[in-house]
Amino acid sequence: MADRTEYIDRERLVREFTHLVGFDSESYSEREIADYLKCRLLELGLVVEEDSADQLLQELHSGDPARSAGNLYGYLAGNMEENAPEAILLSSHMDTVKPGNGKKAVIHEDGRITSDGTTVLGADDAAGLSEILEILTVIQEKKLPHPDIEIIFPVAEEPYAQGSRVFDYSKVKAKTAYVLDMSGPVGRAAVAAPSILSLIIHVTGKTAHAGFSPEAGIHAIRIAGNAITRIPQGHIDEVTTVNLGTIQGGIARNIVPDSVTITGEIRSLNHEQALKQAEQIRSIFAEEAEKLGGSAETEITVEFQAYRIREDEYVVAHFQEACRKLGLSGTLEETFGGSDNNHFTAHGIRGIVVANAMNEVHTTQEWTTIDEMVKAAELTLTLVTK
Repeated sequence: MADRTEYIDRERLVREFTHLVGFDSESYSEREIADYLKCRLLELGLVVEEDSADQLLQELHSGDPARSAGNLYGYLAGNMEENAPEAILLSSHMDTVKPGNGKKAVIHEDGRITSDGTTVLGADDAAGLSEILEILTVIQEKKLPHPDIEIIFPVAEEPYAQGSRVFDYSKVKAKTAYVLDMSGPVGRAAVAAPSILSLIIHVTGKTAHAGFSPEAGIHAIRIAGNAITRIPQGHIDEVTTVNLGTIQGGIARNIVPDSVTITGEIRSLNHEQALKQAEQIRSIFAEEAEKLGGSAETEITVEFQAYRIREDEYVVAHFQEACRKLGLSGTLEETFGGSDNNHFTAHGIRGIVVANAMNEVHTTQEWTTIDEMVKAAELTLTLVTK
């Protein structure tokens, strides 16, 4: 059997990557890249469906509905008659963060690829998309044996993975998933990720003139300040962080403020601990408001639920075996970031998030290299072929 590492076409992979980077695909504006990816998957022999995530998520954004798209699902039937492994799911998301319009990939002599410095590069997650398209092309060209392969290209991953949150998982056969959406050297994978809870706290007081009758008012910002000083922030234990990130309130310097809104988040690798911290914050704000005669309401939204994949599970063992074949580290890590994989695991799919050749993501200094993208494609091909 030929060395599978010889199958990846470097020039084709880079050409696909630079083409994908050229799409304006900020979150909720994925229409053009979705249309292109749909055509490419059909060309590669997959059955392809687009769902109605764009309609389901309309209330979450103010963008042009004509530029939004649904999640893409693709299915490639396996060609192994005997001892076929179970179906495998591959996923990378279609959207980018801002500034993501007008992106252009700049290829440097040393093989490094950057943007022109005015936008993100979009390797998060065009690198994953191009690597998946490349291995599907190789599978078809070389007629490589493979199990059923399923593809999910979600929309709106960056704003708490909203696209995969509304995906219909009843159509997915795979119980094993590799999500190409992690920064750092290829050969790393995240096997645990946190619950992320968003907080919106509304504090209500009573307005009054700050000069003539301040005692007639109930100072909402004072209530908020008293509460905030009681709340530990940063790393509050080994697996949990708390952050209150914004505060807005008051209408003028000479008016006792009657309202203030605070937003924040809690992240924890222990879901129950995240919920416990949220309830403590709710209680503290309510107590401080009551002391001064005001009120406080706390909205708690579970954006992601924590998961942990054991090292003895098939999805991890298979990943590490593939890494050994390719001379990669096979390093397993925890992450404090959420991804589409949080929603996959919540629906019974045992997935890990795999490094796919992207670095300094969410900045205009984002970069990748041709060599690392080739390694990521070789690893992905090894994961899905016999």
